Amino acid sequence: MSNNSMACAGGGEIGRAQAAQAEACGLQPHPDMNPILLKPTGSLGSQVVLNGKPWRNLRAAEYYDHFDFLLENALASYSRLAAKYDMIVIEGAGSVSELNLKHRDLVNLGLASRLRAPAILVADIDRGGVFASVIGTFHLLDETESPLVRSFLINRFRGDQTLFQDGVAILEQQTKRRCLGVFPFVDNIHLDAEDSVSLEKSPRTTDSRIAIIRLPHISNFTDFRLMPFAVYLTAPAEEQFDFIFLPGTKSTIEDMLWLRSSGMERWLLDQVQRGARVIGVCGGFQMLGEEIVDPHAIESTVREIRGIGLVPARTRLSHEKITRTVAARTPSGIRFEAYEIHMGITVLADGSQPFAVLPNDIPDGIRLRHAVGTYLHGALENKAVLEEVLGHSLPESCVSDKDAEYDRLADWFAEHVNHEVLLGEYLEPRN
Repeated sequence: MSNNSMACAGGGEIGRAQAAQAEACGLQPHPDMNPILLKPTGSLGSQVVLNGKPWRNLRAAEYYDHFDFLLENALASYSRLAAKYDMIVIEGAGSVSELNLKHRDLVNLGLASRLRAPAILVADIDRGGVFASVIGTFHLLDETESPLVRSFLINRFRGDQTLFQDGVAILEQQTKRRCLGVFPFVDNIHLDAEDSVSLEKSPRTTDSRIAIIRLPHISNFTDFRLMPFAVYLTAPAEEQFDFIFLPGTKSTIEDMLWLRSSGMERWLLDQVQRGARVIGVCGGFQMLGEEIVDPHAIESTVREIRGIGLVPARTRLSHEKITRTVAARTPSGIRFEAYEIHMGITVLADGSQPFAVLPNDIPDGIRLRHAVGTYLHGALENKAVLEEVLGHSLPESCVSDKDAEYDRLADWFAEHVNHEVLLGEYLEPRN
């Protein structure tokens, strides 16, 4: 479940976290890597993205009515991947011992059991209660599940690991399993955040001249990963900013209503009058326009709403969802890769300067002195494009090499994993 998604080169969308995992493996993201993606839509529940394409909007109770069909699709995705790759890592979501959900488990040990896939229990010691969590979990496994969970590991350990050697021995004795490793907490490996919870830990600096509005249904906030110095706002601030970014959202109309009721729209217009430039991405771009229409109640029960009115544009939401990767260039000639994920078409006034130009000279978005809008996620993850928008260079510390970060993560894992357990329980074939 995530509103932070990414378009695949062959079409369709998957969660951004799953795309990052593919990226770390040197693979192109594919819908089979995330066959079921739930994108929360506020009061309407979640949009179910099946095999990369929107399927239905369902509430939680309705979702489980389709368990057999969804399981069939998940297993089919696994089969297609298994025909191509020698090894598949299946990431579980939640606990393996959620007893009330076992009969309809699509995302955890239920799937592993159907595939007879060996499993690892990962315990977060930073949360506390690791002994009760690990030992209790193994005691709750039934006779068919227990043989699958072959080991456990302790993650996010702080301090001197030698002080936990007795703890490892106790856990191994109580669970009758080997420990795969004790992995230290690290804060100097910089990976894309998985969901917007990470934004709650963002530093609140008083000297930043850049703000990002944290919408209630914010999506694809990784667009702003090159701006760790930016301030995330949920309420009007006294400071004057040079640039204010309006992110994407899964619920454009609902978040437009929030902007209005919270006073953020009025504050935003005041900031513009005092010299700020507003940059809207995807849903944020739609909100910058004059009107958003949702005649088929795709995202909201509100069929029509007035936009902020900073750009001459009107948006009509539709059933068809655009998910694609694109090659683009700015009017000044900067070339970059990006992706689109949106439901709806935005019509701009004739003669406006585009944010970027796509193949076949198709324009995207708009550039005005006081406002910029684009549908292109990932554009602002390009250093040259972002510097052009901001009008100044970025500090080198803001620009990280993703491959180098993945290599550092791999080195961290290799240093602390118990290679004997890894090879014996997971990498060597068993009869």
